[in-house]
Amino acid sequence: MKNIFKSLAAIALAGCMCGSFTACSLEENDPGGTTYESYCATKDGFQAVVNQIYFGMERSFYGNMNKVNFMAITEAQTDLWTTPQNKDNNNQQYFWFYGTTSPNTTYMLNFLYSLYDGIGSCNKVFQYKDLPPYNTEEERNAKVAEAAFMRALYYYHGVEQFGAMAIANPNADASSFYPEKSEPIEIYNEIIIPDLEYAIQWLPKGDDNVITRPSKKSALGLMARVQLQATRWAADKAPYYTAALDYAKDLIADCEAGGAKYNTYMYPSFDEVFAEANNLNNKEALWKHAYFCSSSYNGSSNGAHVLNMCHELFRAQITNFPARENNADTYVTWEGSVNGSFMPTQHLISLFVNADGSMDPRFAKIFQNKWNANKEYTWDLGTAQMFDKDPSVVGQTIAVGELAIEFIMPQDADYAAKKAQKHTSKHLIVDYADVYNDANKNIDMFHNYVNTTADYKADGTNENFFSYFYPSMTKYNTTNFFESNKSKIRYGNNSAMQLIRMPEIYLIAAEADLAVNGGANAAKYVNAVRNRAGAAAMGTVTLDDVLNERGRELCGEFLRYYDLARTGKLSTAAYLQATHPDLAKYWNANFVLRPYDTSTFLPSINNGESYQNPGYASIN
Repeated sequence: MKNIFKSLAAIALAGCMCGSFTACSLEENDPGGTTYESYCATKDGFQAVVNQIYFGMERSFYGNMNKVNFMAITEAQTDLWTTPQNKDNNNQQYFWFYGTTSPNTTYMLNFLYSLYDGIGSCNKVFQYKDLPPYNTEEERNAKVAEAAFMRALYYYHGVEQFGAMAIANPNADASSFYPEKSEPIEIYNEIIIPDLEYAIQWLPKGDDNVITRPSKKSALGLMARVQLQATRWAADKAPYYTAALDYAKDLIADCEAGGAKYNTYMYPSFDEVFAEANNLNNKEALWKHAYFCSSSYNGSSNGAHVLNMCHELFRAQITNFPARENNADTYVTWEGSVNGSFMPTQHLISLFVNADGSMDPRFAKIFQNKWNANKEYTWDLGTAQMFDKDPSVVGQTIAVGELAIEFIMPQDADYAAKKAQKHTSKHLIVDYADVYNDANKNIDMFHNYVNTTADYKADGTNENFFSYFYPSMTKYNTTNFFESNKSKIRYGNNSAMQLIRMPEIYLIAAEADLAVNGGANAAKYVNAVRNRAGAAAMGTVTLDDVLNERGRELCGEFLRYYDLARTGKLSTAAYLQATHPDLAKYWNANFVLRPYDTSTFLPSINNGESYQNPGYASIN
């Protein structure tokens, strides 16, 4: 049965691809005689078809960075994140609007494959939903509602990445090689919103143990999000703001009444949100996803370790100090050992600095600033000179388990004392002021040495080696791993990602309320999030206040690129100039949308020249 379904799935994907992403209606016949019709005539067979709707997401979406960096296309190229050391020759297609190079027009191919594979699989559920012999229509509709939710999710990400895109019509002529693109707001109105209405009606309430499969609150949360996001594209935004507010208020009312209707909840303490003990059954999550890796499932040393790599992405370049190394024993600890690819911008850190100079309590709870040695190290002269140490540290040893790296900030109570010790301390003290430049709102690329030598000068011409180290976000840190291949440091991450959380709903309500009611209740919604975090309450709230609060609460949660696009912050370079000026110089209006692939997709259709998004080459 498993091999038969693999054949059917492969044929279905071929239908999507060969039909130019417009049709998945080829006559699916397995060489063994099985057809979709016969396969879906049983509940078990139809359930296997339903299970397939998640495969597209698992190939290239949340957590899986093997083919396309989904975290980067949803969080990078924004005001919150830059590359390690702020180097603009690194990950240019993700972080820098391609920098000074010609646009990469092939990096989204696997995302396109996964996107339309997922949509095609959802279409199959709709196409064959009447065949399995369910006892009740409620049972049948609940299965179809999973496909409705996932199809809405796929199209949501599709239009937010590419803008106009082709609708995969299961009833279209599979021989058509002239796919027609539909405008984003059409797709919202004709597919995304109706699908979520269906999902809201038929998905079960579920409980906190449900992972990946959506529940009713998942659909309500996604509906509130997409109604707000649709304002990016709508000429008349008012109906979408109103709907976003209504759906958000419905969830908020349930949450504040105890969650009897939808099982909604918001932890009273921010400490509980990302506690590992609450990960898999997180009560605050409206929807969460985890990959399951074991010896019998996803256990391959070639596959498990790439399924969820979020725990690797946000860590500082800690192995650039000799007391740290990437090894298997440390990799599976909460702090981990591998270097990441996301560095907080000066703007992101500044969002956590309160007006009185104190730090928002959330900062210390989701950012790590200290690392212990996992390798014994004795200071040598070359390393001491590189890190501007007094020669007296040479010969001192940092033992395994001792403090090795400490990033200090002006808001720390002992900042002045630690700053005075940074040249003589046994461990590496990295001063915020040696990495971030508040006046220029960026990262210092060069360092003025105090302990000068012939190679390390005080004139600001040396590379800034301190910028390897920075506050590292810990939202995805975990110890829940499956060992795939220890010698290659390959471990499958079995932890869950919280993909829609209740605080986002409060912030959706705040943003929508600004448009619907002039912000009469916006502060109430924002302060519900801030009060839970232990942050000071706000008075009057503006759109920028909401956007800033989203940055504090939701950073790194696959949302920021869409937030900036929705609020018009990517329409010109002005906002980035004020928040991430090193990125602003590369801003290009055309590059806010992603390119359609020129290696395989566009050459496979007859209208590839006109199908490509503006600013990109049509065919390689």
